[in-house]
Amino acid sequence: MEISINQSLLTQHPELKIGIIHYTKIVVAESPQMIKGRMQLYQENLFLEMQDSPVTQKAGIAEWRQLWKKLGADPNRYRHSAESLMRRISKQNYLTPLHSGVDLNNFFSLQYEIPVGLYDVAKLKGNIEIALGNEETGYEGLNGRFNSLKNILYSYDAEGAFGSPFVDSLRTAVLEETIEALHIFYLRPSLSDENTKELLTSAGKMFNQVHGGDYKIALLTDEVPSTTL
Repeated sequence: MEISINQSLLTQHPELKIGIIHYTKIVVAESPQMIKGRMQLYQENLFLEMQDSPVTQKAGIAEWRQLWKKLGADPNRYRHSAESLMRRISKQNYLTPLHSGVDLNNFFSLQYEIPVGLYDVAKLKGNIEIALGNEETGYEGLNGRFNSLKNILYSYDAEGAFGSPFVDSLRTAVLEETIEALHIFYLRPSLSDENTKELLTSAGKMFNQVHGGDYKIALLTDEVPSTTL
């Protein structure tokens, strides 16, 4: 399986950086109490922080809002997933545990202030490309409705669109039966390659400690626009 960033998209936005982590032989289950406790404490601390400064002043959230605009979408109408999570927490509407895969995915998104998507590889077909959506791009999302992805980054395989920094699709959702998964990190363009690799290594190690198995990391940029799993 090859994963790449669309070349015309990179020509217009060479600053794009996408992190990839491929996990194999994992075991997804109810999150350990340590993860549940850490996630709850993290959300409570975020809530207190955001009483003094709004969500949009957080560096990662603000940078992704700017990128959203550059790509042509309205960040006030279509909020990227990290901002949506932050806004929930700012209202003390804390995230409830689902399972270890989703819980860690949400934790990474909050910690790094970026959209992050997790997908079941068994539900993917053929190669994957990350491109910019048009009027016809969309899918049934985890939010229970059809989501249009015009001027929003999205990932697609041979069967069509399945993921984006807006909301992910129902088709490729990770469940407790998942044994192979793909993590896509929509990284902040301002981060250096060195810092992004440190981020991906740290996230991969933490996910591996909880789920076991093996993992492989890749960074897609203008200079290295594709990788093979």
